[in-house]
Amino acid sequence: MANISVRGVEEEALRRLKLAASRRGVSLNRLIADMLNGAPGGKPAAPVEHADLDALAGTWKAADAREFDRATATFGQVDKELWR
Repeated sequence: MANISVRGVEEEALRRLKLAASRRGVSLNRLIADMLNGAPGGKPAAPVEHADLDALAGTWKAADAREFDRATATFGQVDKELWR
């Protein structure tokens, strides 16, 4: 198995990697190796299950849903001029 060094990683990127490793309960090395091994030609990475929005599920009232639908209705419209 090969060892590599990666230079030029920005502090914010390193912070996010360390946070992701901590959340998964693995070392930074394991996280990065898994990410690289999941790249094309490698073994596929295991899917990550997220539960960060679970507390919000089922909390909307009917009026909230109607307001959301009204506010986002234009997102479902296609501008035919952009797709010629």
